[in-house]
Amino acid sequence: MRSLLIIDDHDEIRENIAEILTLAGYHTLTAENGRKGVEIALKDKPDLVICDIMMPELDGYGVLHLLKKNPETETIPLIFLTAKTERTDFRKGMEMGADDYITKPFDDIELLNAIETRLKKYDILNTKYTPGEKGASEMIGDLRSSGFFKMELDNYESTLLTKKNTLYTDGKRPKYLYYLKSGKIKSYRLHEDGKEYITNLYSAGDFIGYLPLLENKSYEDTAEVLENAEVIMIPKEEFTGLVFNDLNIASKFIRLIAQNVKEKEERLLNLAYGSLRKRVAKALIDIHEKFNRNSDKTPVLEVSREDIAQYVGTATESLIRTLSDFKSEKLIEIKDGKTRIINMEKLNNMLY
Repeated sequence: MRSLLIIDDHDEIRENIAEILTLAGYHTLTAENGRKGVEIALKDKPDLVICDIMMPELDGYGVLHLLKKNPETETIPLIFLTAKTERTDFRKGMEMGADDYITKPFDDIELLNAIETRLKKYDILNTKYTPGEKGASEMIGDLRSSGFFKMELDNYESTLLTKKNTLYTDGKRPKYLYYLKSGKIKSYRLHEDGKEYITNLYSAGDFIGYLPLLENKSYEDTAEVLENAEVIMIPKEEFTGLVFNDLNIASKFIRLIAQNVKEKEERLLNLAYGSLRKRVAKALIDIHEKFNRNSDKTPVLEVSREDIAQYVGTATESLIRTLSDFKSEKLIEIKDGKTRIINMEKLNNMLY
């Protein structure tokens, strides 16, 4: 059962809100002033706080400040309840990180709708997404489906790209966030010797290119189509506006970006120090997770050996020898140019 904290110095209002929320199926906690409200929030960690602004001992702004500075309560959504309607009061609260305002007098449905909406956002912000770009794509999808990102994909322009077409190139300034509706795409960098190093792989449902948009910098790699693709183009200003208009969402993206950088650093370390067998095993697992994550069938990797070699960071000949070893060990089978994983457990164990 969701736990909600109501902080208000008016007994009648506080008890009325508690009764409404109890009837709606919520567990309620109450406090008659800001100081006691903060004490209860730190002790019981409610899922959401409803707080009056003008109160004795500690006002609503003070409550918000104290909750946001504490790591254990900083993500708890807070809805201000106030009779004050001046624009400066709204702006001050929102700039400090308040999630919503409800102005007295209010009706029951308005209050319940606001609570439900903010709890959905709270769930998203506290979801432990997969580190890296996959997690960022999942978060964007959840924000869209919950209504926090007003991003109707059907309203944006799309383009059809064939194999070997380029989506964007290294050094160019980004103009769009890309959504891969169908097909497969790789991103890569070129070494000084002219060899490619694959930095990421994308399949249907992935968002592409969010990192340079959020960092406001040029692309550091090139994206090329592996399999005929349909790509939806979301203008840069719309995406960055959605992210940076909400401090909590922006903070979550920043943490995911940091995880993404760490993931790429680990891949570079694997290239430098990992054994070839471990690197190839990890590449096969990575590619399977990128392109077959929603399939219950035996994993088939429809990726060329050249692309796998670029992803691993080795010569194609070295990759072929390693794949041959894996085949003889009954870890994979190769038929008609396609690689099928037949023992995922042993491939995973090879990494440790």
